[in-house]
Amino acid sequence: MDSFQQDEGPDLENGDGCENNEITIVIPHTLHNISSSSSSSSSSSSSSSVIPKDSYQKLLHSGGHFPVLRQVLNDLRVLLGTKLALLFPAIPLAILANFFDFGRAWIFVLSLLGLIPLAERISFLTEQIAYFTGPTVGGLINATCGNATELIIAIFALRQNKVQVLKYSLLGSILSNLLLVLGTSLICGGLANLSKDQTFDRKQADINLVLLLLGLQCQMLPLMFRYGGGGGSDHWAHQSLRFSRAISAIMLLAYVAYIIFQLKTHRQLFESQDQEDKGNEEKAVIGFWSAFGWLIVMTTITALLSEYVISTIEAASSSWGISISFISIIVLPIVGNATEHAASIIYAFKNELDISLGVAIGSTTQISIFVVPLCVQISWMMDGHMDLDFDLLETVSIAFAIMIMGFALQDGTSHYMKGLALCLSYVVIAACFFFCSTLSSSPPFPI
Repeated sequence: MDSFQQDEGPDLENGDGCENNEITIVIPHTLHNISSSSSSSSSSSSSSSVIPKDSYQKLLHSGGHFPVLRQVLNDLRVLLGTKLALLFPAIPLAILANFFDFGRAWIFVLSLLGLIPLAERISFLTEQIAYFTGPTVGGLINATCGNATELIIAIFALRQNKVQVLKYSLLGSILSNLLLVLGTSLICGGLANLSKDQTFDRKQADINLVLLLLGLQCQMLPLMFRYGGGGGSDHWAHQSLRFSRAISAIMLLAYVAYIIFQLKTHRQLFESQDQEDKGNEEKAVIGFWSAFGWLIVMTTITALLSEYVISTIEAASSSWGISISFISIIVLPIVGNATEHAASIIYAFKNELDISLGVAIGSTTQISIFVVPLCVQISWMMDGHMDLDFDLLETVSIAFAIMIMGFALQDGTSHYMKGLALCLSYVVIAACFFFCSTLSSSPPFPI
């Protein structure tokens, strides 16, 4: 949740290659792939816009006389280089709605919509910076900033002492990536390649599966610690919290080892030959300081919208008549993982299943062994009490999701039926949380 080929085109300044006095400008952009290194970015696409030839020539010549204007025009690719730019108007609308107190539910919706293009552009900017920092540092930046939106939301949730909302959203991100994103990708890839089964390299999937099981173990032990130690007594709750803080440090250590494994010692497992060939031809489309400046701006806006989301989730729940748990587990992750979802489906259609799996499973691994334990440590620094005990139903849901994903990918082949099974599993879990939250807020059923 995961880049650019600059072919020599026609001489636009002289008007070569233009038809009907129009020029098609291709604006490239990337979609972030968690499991690929920065030197060979794994996702790329482009959107194009048609403008009159005379207007483009005026802009081109104006940029020649005014370097600042040329720089501004080039930097506009950051904002307009994605079809998701259609959602950017939601950002000022969310700010205005909050300023004029238009409606808390509307602020929640507009903020969620505004976070979608921001998450994709942050991924794009980190990839651009990676061209200037080298493959190791760039890959580390990519891996760390891959879930920047989730981290920012987590920090604001901890500041407002909404630990349960944070746990629900992290749980939802894991379930969404493992079942919905991966399942939809396998369905689309299978339908696009009906004549044969898609194949992929199991080595990368096996590594991520082992780490996901490690994360599951670290979430199950505090749960069993609580049930085996006398339920909800204060002493055992305190011991469970201390235990969670200790093993979260171990999880972060595992994440550091995973980064070294992915970017240094076994880098060849995470990139195909096609990616290496593309990586040698790709160049940055904006400068380092431009990318860095835009990254600061968009991260700041993301922080603002994240605060709106956390502050208005209760109002949205009350307005829609849907529980906070269902919104946090189902709605928030679907919106937050929209970029990874699109990237994974695109590459599944192209029969590049290794990249598709890297987007879905790699992002899940990062949330499980990096974002979750980091939140526990940040909560500790804030004198909070977040632990790794996600409660019984939530933990069992994660366990089933990992088991189903592992069985679906065990033979190194894929078809649409496996994807359908994953998606239906997600629907079952979503229905479970919907009815569970409804049951908890309803009066007892008469006997």
